[in-house]
Amino acid sequence: MTSSRFVVALHILTLLETERGRGRPVTSAYIAGSVNTNPGVIRRLLSRLARAGMVTSQLGAGGGARLAKPAARIRLLDVYRAVESADMFALHHAPPNPKCPVGRHIQPALSTVLRRAERALEGKLGDVTVADVAHSVTARARRPPPSSRTARHPPR
Repeated sequence: MTSSRFVVALHILTLLETERGRGRPVTSAYIAGSVNTNPGVIRRLLSRLARAGMVTSQLGAGGGARLAKPAARIRLLDVYRAVESADMFALHHAPPNPKCPVGRHIQPALSTVLRRAERALEGKLGDVTVADVAHSVTARARRPPPSSRTARHPPR
């Protein structure tokens, strides 16, 4: 994975879930402030997420984005597939040298390993939902910052 679209999309969806109780849509400018990026980047990702049925958007005054379905029904694997267009792992952009023994056999050797890794990653992403991520984020937000904890030294 070379793109940050997946992580930013999860950030967006998690923010929409944590803001859901406020009863109003969340603007791309507000989301961009949280992600620390340009609102145009957010709007492009919201568009992909909307096509996948994960968010809805409302234009105009009072507009913004909302989750289109419960966060517990949005799996991380679905988010990945909605925003990433390539395989999880890519092989060489140009074919390796077929006259070299490594060059001739590296892609078939790696393909097997990478297919297994991709299936394992898809399995894990399929087990976790946006609701799980939002719960983890809100639980972490309630903890005191590390500087305010009493232990100053690691245990011996």
